[in-house]
Amino acid sequence: MIPYTVNIKLAARTLTGTLNLQNKTAVDWGWQGLIAQGCHSSILIIDPKTAQTIQVLERHKANVVKVKWSRENYYHNLSSPYCLRLASGDASGKIIVWDVVSGTAHCEIQEHSKPIQDLEWLWNQDASRDLLLAIHPPNYIVLWNGDTGTKLWKKSYAENILSFSFDPFDPSNMALLTSEGIVFITDFSHSKPPSSAGKKVYIASPHASPAHTKPAPAAAPAPTGAKKALNKVKVLITNEKPTAEAVTLNDCLQLSYLPSKRNHMLLLYPREILILDLELSQTVGVVAIERSGVPFTQVIPCAQRDALYCLHENGCITLRVCRSTSAQEEAAEQSIQELVYDLRSQCDAIRVTKTVRPYRMVICPVNENKAALMVSDGRVMLWELKAHTGRSVSNPSSGLSPLYSPVSFCGAPLGPNQKRIQDLSLNSMISQTLIAGEALPPSSNQQEVQLKFLLTGLLSGLPLPPFAIRMCPPLTTKNINHYQPLLAAGTSNGSVLVYNLTSGLLHKDLSVHSCEVRGLEWVSLTSFLSFATSSPNNMGLVRNELQHVDLPTGRCFAFRGERGNDEPPIEMIKVSHLKQYLVVVFRDKPLELWDIRTGTLLREMAKNFPTVTALEWSPSHNLKSLKKKQMAAREAMARQTVSDAEQSSVESSVISLLQDAESKSETSQAISAREHFVFTDTDGQVYHITVEGNTVKDGARIPPDGSMGSIACIAWKGDTLVLGDVDGNLNFWDLKARLSRGIPTHRGWVKKIRFAPGKGNQKLLVMYTDGAEVWDTKDVQMVSSMRFGRNVNYRILDIDWCTSDKVVLASDDGCIRVLEMAMKSASYRMDEQDLTDPVWCPYLLLPRAALTLKAFLLLQPWSGTFTMDITQVDMKSVLQDSELSLLQRCLLVSRLFGDESDLNFWTVTSHYLQLFAQARQLSVTSEGGSDETQPPSQNHLDICHDILCESSYFQKFQLDRVHLQEVKRSSYEHTKKCADQLLLLGQTDRAVQLLLETSADNPSYYCDSLKACLVTTITSSGPSQSTIKLVATNMIANGKLAEGVQLLCLIDKAADACRYLQTYGEWNRAAWLAKVRLNPAEGSDVLKRWAEHLCSPQVNQKSKAILVLLSLGCFYKVGEMLHSMRYFDRAALFIEACLKSGVMEAAFLDYARLLRSLGLREGAALWASRAGSAGEQLMEELFQGEGGVPEAVLGEDEVEVGLESTE
Repeated sequence: MIPYTVNIKLAARTLTGTLNLQNKTAVDWGWQGLIAQGCHSSILIIDPKTAQTIQVLERHKANVVKVKWSRENYYHNLSSPYCLRLASGDASGKIIVWDVVSGTAHCEIQEHSKPIQDLEWLWNQDASRDLLLAIHPPNYIVLWNGDTGTKLWKKSYAENILSFSFDPFDPSNMALLTSEGIVFITDFSHSKPPSSAGKKVYIASPHASPAHTKPAPAAAPAPTGAKKALNKVKVLITNEKPTAEAVTLNDCLQLSYLPSKRNHMLLLYPREILILDLELSQTVGVVAIERSGVPFTQVIPCAQRDALYCLHENGCITLRVCRSTSAQEEAAEQSIQELVYDLRSQCDAIRVTKTVRPYRMVICPVNENKAALMVSDGRVMLWELKAHTGRSVSNPSSGLSPLYSPVSFCGAPLGPNQKRIQDLSLNSMISQTLIAGEALPPSSNQQEVQLKFLLTGLLSGLPLPPFAIRMCPPLTTKNINHYQPLLAAGTSNGSVLVYNLTSGLLHKDLSVHSCEVRGLEWVSLTSFLSFATSSPNNMGLVRNELQHVDLPTGRCFAFRGERGNDEPPIEMIKVSHLKQYLVVVFRDKPLELWDIRTGTLLREMAKNFPTVTALEWSPSHNLKSLKKKQMAAREAMARQTVSDAEQSSVESSVISLLQDAESKSETSQAISAREHFVFTDTDGQVYHITVEGNTVKDGARIPPDGSMGSIACIAWKGDTLVLGDVDGNLNFWDLKARLSRGIPTHRGWVKKIRFAPGKGNQKLLVMYTDGAEVWDTKDVQMVSSMRFGRNVNYRILDIDWCTSDKVVLASDDGCIRVLEMAMKSASYRMDEQDLTDPVWCPYLLLPRAALTLKAFLLLQPWSGTFTMDITQVDMKSVLQDSELSLLQRCLLVSRLFGDESDLNFWTVTSHYLQLFAQARQLSVTSEGGSDETQPPSQNHLDICHDILCESSYFQKFQLDRVHLQEVKRSSYEHTKKCADQLLLLGQTDRAVQLLLETSADNPSYYCDSLKACLVTTITSSGPSQSTIKLVATNMIANGKLAEGVQLLCLIDKAADACRYLQTYGEWNRAAWLAKVRLNPAEGSDVLKRWAEHLCSPQVNQKSKAILVLLSLGCFYKVGEMLHSMRYFDRAALFIEACLKSGVMEAAFLDYARLLRSLGLREGAALWASRAGSAGEQLMEELFQGEGGVPEAVLGEDEVEVGLESTE
């Protein structure tokens, strides 16, 4: 068993409770792997893996309305380390950027005093990672430097802005959701504000369009709910303001770009989700809810797969995955009608009441397979998506096409012991959605997958205030071995929560009473008394409950037995210092005196007993003198029984026995020590009463002090007695010197006063209606003070000391705070924390430690086997597998670290390295004349990588998309756009059909008809080509770029078209065209130019350029660039991976041939031996007739190869 160690120094912390309505949107799950959540004016940092709160940030004065983690899309090294940076905005318009580990603020930003509507860190340029974009109501967008707090620019718009969304594929595009519609901005840049006011688009609500009321034709069978919705949603997006009867966008809850495919956007309504294609501004898919279904409140689109996580009003999270558009047998003609998102999994709903409702969900951005749900009562539910392979027998009639799991990870087939890899992330659980024209991969090794949600963690908060709190007895030298710092909090529903303040976790939740708990007193380290009073009846009488609770067993019993019905309410209970006696004080009834050890009533005072206003037990007692007497008696007995000869040896054992007996119970049952208490009556007279055994004696009476009002509370420690009255006066009595000193605090009624624990510690905590103060009674001076409205925005409900230098306060915002004596509410340092479960988060480490850990996980070439004696990572079993290739390991570690830029880089690298390595093997084997050429791999790079995908897949995807657009078009503009796209894609026949659809009364009828004629009659004869080329260049020169490019594409001069597009700055369009129209050689020229442009200082997106070069297979260039950008570890690992997959061997081979031509046979042989299979042929040529290869050459494989030598 682990030895129980006592952490004597408790960290300052906050126990939080229910959320405020304004906290609804304040939650974010960062790449760093942690969740930030606003709770009133503080921010909780939650570790979802172990479900514990690891930090609470306090500095905001108003409710927190938005939190955002900074993105990790940059290269990490010692100068830009892994760090936890969080921005939060509150209802008073203040933004704070936090350093979460130390709990301090980097900077504070204030522009207006209205609540912040939205926040986002810019993640897409290499220059700066500190830029923070914020919406300040009603209509300002401001770009801040989040490190220094300086404002870079500010721009206002015509309407009130509700939220915004960035285009994940093109950082210069963003969309604003405003109160009237959507504003698209296409020229967003961090250097200057957008120049135009953006393109305004209005959305007529689907409910108001006249199509809704049209009766369905009787002959046709009635379509189902979702189909019906689709027929109705025809034109939704207009550039004019809709007419009065069409309700405009007033119930659109959310807008966001789809990160899984370019130029698609999602609009969320309570009963449907619309998927828009932005090139057409047209709905291409609808997820509708049946009549009886539960409305949506939020949706999060995934990036790794075309899937949506939806949150419903009953707290149920559903996962919908886009259906494959590849034609199925029966549904061939419908298959292309629209994008359909099938429900694949859902979790259990929660019980929604007036006070309990789901607020928000967040999903893990790294793996997209975990979701967290925030509930208004402070609960956080952590759900994880699990994949179950195997055939489903449940409902074959559901009509859903099966989901398959990917067969390989990182190109390599999954080994039998790598099953754990499946659950790592969404894209390793389900394989890609197939698009039209793709065949299913051979089904031999495909496994069907069922997805299920599993609840893996739950955090719960404190219930609603008010609270009564009491800290357990203090730490002493006697109880140090088994002490636990427990805090008991009584709540309004009658339960008592016991928290362990070392970890801040709930230790026990005991349902003790049936009404509100009024007070608690501990009677030992593991048991307490609590009392509750019901609401009074018409005679003012109540039911009193006084319960004795034993913590280890949870046993409760009514301490006063049958008493308690129909009597005046209990005012307070006070336990004596030795925990022997208990005084119960009632409102209009004399007090009762009980013996706690036996549970008997010692005395019920007479009717004429004075009314008690305040009462306190004296710390002095005669236990020590009694114990001395008893010890002496026992020793005498022991000496008589033992003969003198054995005297000396027994002496020590007897004494130890006696010491044992004493330490076992501080109050031995046999001894009843004498204890005293003092109390005041309504006139302020002080009485003194002595209790010994079962005798109660009345002592001296002290007349009232004229300067004091009615006494409200008393505290006594050592020789100091302090009285507090209802007018805010404190009276300090020094009993030794017989002096008294009155001090007016002018803060109104003194509610409670408590002395701090610890010998000689004379600090005093005082609670008022509007706050609290700490006094030093030695010098009679105030040490610190807090006041509602001045330095805090919450009222104090109850106070106590939790150690000799820390106080614990319960406040009306539903929190319990452990604070330093100065009572400044402050965040704690994470490294001072004492957590029950170890937390895996590299971001908490010092920069050097985090990078050491990363290197340790990535490569352990020095040890051959992979050891992991560092952490309890759940990927441990996966990472220890020595079969993993370098690429797989790099990918896993970047996931583990939540390193966005690393993850992107290694995903693209691993894909293209394998692709080019396979292509090389094919070319080598076909040269060798073998027939078994294997087909290239089935895996493509996911479409969320857009331009980085292979051209063939990209073309298929674009065609698929145009087909969908065609089906959905509903106006001449749409048709024209579709025809243009088809021409660029080279689908001339279909384009001609669309051009001929133009009606005769359309002004461009003539033009379109001629264009159709032109497209059909184009021949490849020289003159027509040159004419068209001339016309096209003139058009482009005169500003008709799109038309000119179309003409060039007609005559197969797409390469020229790309060049023109690039000249005019349309880089993205050019890259798109190159992907869909050009052969690899021409296409790669265009993309290389684009990569150069991305590297230029004014664009500065080198990391994107590297990805583009990777997709072209320019591995040398990538290695050089990584090295020149000082990304040393990435460069080294990349070159190592290239060498392993053999794509850099060509250089070795060419070098070997060069050496051979120079006649250096040995050198040529050395380099040829490194050039893989192609090198073997050269070796054979080199050593023909020599009887094989010299052995010396083969032994030199271990020579280190630098990049320079391979160039």
